[in-house]
Amino acid sequence: MSTFLERIQHLSPNRLALLACELQSKLEAMEAAKNEPIAVIGMGCRFPGNVADPESYWQLLRSGQDPITEVPPERWDVDAYYHSDPSTLGKTYTRWGGFLKDVDQFDADFFGISPREAEQMDPQQRLLLEVSWEALERSGYGPQQLVGSRTGVYVAICTADYANLQSRARDLTGMDTYTGFGSGFSFAAGRLSYVLGLQGPNMSLDAACTSSLMGVHLGCQSLRDRECEMALVGGVNLVLSPETNVICSRTRMMAADGRCKTFDARADGYVRSEACGVVVLKRLGDAIASGDNVLAVIKGSAIGHSGASGGFTIPNGAVQQNTIRTALAQAGVQPHHVQYIETQGTGTPLGDSIEIRALGAVFQEERSPQDPLWLASVKTNIGNTETASGLAALMKVILSLQHQQLPPHLHLKQVNPDISLEDIPAKIPTQTMAWPQGQARRIASLNAYGMSGSTAHMVVEAAPE
Repeated sequence: MSTFLERIQHLSPNRLALLACELQSKLEAMEAAKNEPIAVIGMGCRFPGNVADPESYWQLLRSGQDPITEVPPERWDVDAYYHSDPSTLGKTYTRWGGFLKDVDQFDADFFGISPREAEQMDPQQRLLLEVSWEALERSGYGPQQLVGSRTGVYVAICTADYANLQSRARDLTGMDTYTGFGSGFSFAAGRLSYVLGLQGPNMSLDAACTSSLMGVHLGCQSLRDRECEMALVGGVNLVLSPETNVICSRTRMMAADGRCKTFDARADGYVRSEACGVVVLKRLGDAIASGDNVLAVIKGSAIGHSGASGGFTIPNGAVQQNTIRTALAQAGVQPHHVQYIETQGTGTPLGDSIEIRALGAVFQEERSPQDPLWLASVKTNIGNTETASGLAALMKVILSLQHQQLPPHLHLKQVNPDISLEDIPAKIPTQTMAWPQGQARRIASLNAYGMSGSTAHMVVEAAPE
């Protein structure tokens, strides 16, 4: 330090001024890199209702479809596990769910995987391979182009139904190396990098319903830190056996009629659903320089945990507020500039009211009644896709920004009396409507919290013209 001071003491005033400008420029560049916008350049998905791509997903959302069905017989015998009395041990009081078709189908040869290994692979791993390949192709990159690249992989996954089914169907002598590789969560992400030849950061994560939005946050951070040049973020959830439904029924988390009645006075829980979603991310400057098709821009995000809240599974409104403000600060966005929020909206009376109060405390600032905040939840369409729910929400937001429309929020008859929308002020779209006017930029945000206490918030802007 003393040497530096001795050196600058002999500099002329002009040289000192130039040095100060250089230091200021470096500091500004460092700050800009820390908050650099991230472009979404590709998406792939599978959702209930025969959704196989973003186009069919938008059609489902825009037309207000509800694809929830009774548990199909290929999953389990719903009558054997159903009882209308929630207190009945070993039973579930709901017959409903959101299910994907043909999850037992897989083209192993296409990915260079032997039939014996493919049989041991959790169908969630197979889905991730297929949907990741599609997301990359839709981004304009043939997967072969990325071999050896510093592309990061972040996978949200938490259900082990297939491993449980395997362990029940065979004894220990029938298990081998493929059994471990096929069911371990770390191998879900690891297999993607292995098959595609990617050499960037790689991880699987489980933060309950916050998992995939947290994965997007971590992917954005890795891109800003130059740990990778591109990132694949995936989330997958399959409901292959009844055990988790029985557990959730014992804790009274499930809606008896199989509908997420988010924000409604009748809200009584959620319905479990299947999904797989993958997004491809790049730094916005790099995406523009490469001529990539930018679908939307992630301006900022933040994650946290409820800590010692009112209960292990009860969300902490104060922590949600802090997380929201941190995301907005990184995005450089004022609360009243956000026109729409895709909420967690689980459809539980307590969770919904805590979330709305937290959102209102932040987003009511400088908000005019003539420019209300719009709120909705995709769970009213496709149910709670759990570890994939953050990506289901993000894709809905991106498609809404692209089409400049808000799809309808379903199953709303009378707003929960513990929720005050007028104080924010906020509204809920119950039919397809044009994107709200009043701001120069189209900006949305996403809010998420998980049963384990995790919380996340993300600010997304329409792609540059």
